[in-house]
Amino acid sequence: SPVTPESASPQGGHADAKPARGRVPPPRPHTTLSPEDILQRALGAVSARARRMWARRGLSLRSLDRTTQALLLRQLYLSFFEDRRFDKAAQISEQLVALDVLPDVAQQDAARAKQAIGDIDGAARHLRLAARVGPPSRRAFHFWTLGSLYFLAGRVGEAIAALTRAARWGTTDKPLYQA
Repeated sequence: SPVTPESASPQGGHADAKPARGRVPPPRPHTTLSPEDILQRALGAVSARARRMWARRGLSLRSLDRTTQALLLRQLYLSFFEDRRFDKAAQISEQLVALDVLPDVAQQDAARAKQAIGDIDGAARHLRLAARVGPPSRRAFHFWTLGSLYFLAGRVGEAIAALTRAARWGTTDKPLYQA
């Protein structure tokens, strides 16, 4: 195709052509992404590594509100959890809990990380807190998760107590908790 002034690069040739060896490509126009744009990219990332990169980039910004900061921290937590780096996931989840944004979700995430590193009592503490601070509509779920945690750890008496509470709090899903 013919080279027009619009398609020519400063080095000559087409704009989409690679620069010759040793030449520096022309600078790209600088666009500043908002924290929300970066969060959107973290949410849409196809790999844990990409999610982590976008989350860290967003967390490095100065103009973060607590909600956006919490959502970026959660993406960072998820990236470590997905990569089975449970110690790092547990550290990030504690920061998320401290922000007190979506507190029961943060407690549930912290419990998952604690369970993954073998800290059953730490996970149970977070699940009890999730049930306490979460809305009543999610309380049964948190008690059910606590009961499942105890059951899988072989602590049957504690599992029965937690699952009984789940059934008490359950509404439309009560049969699930009773089972």
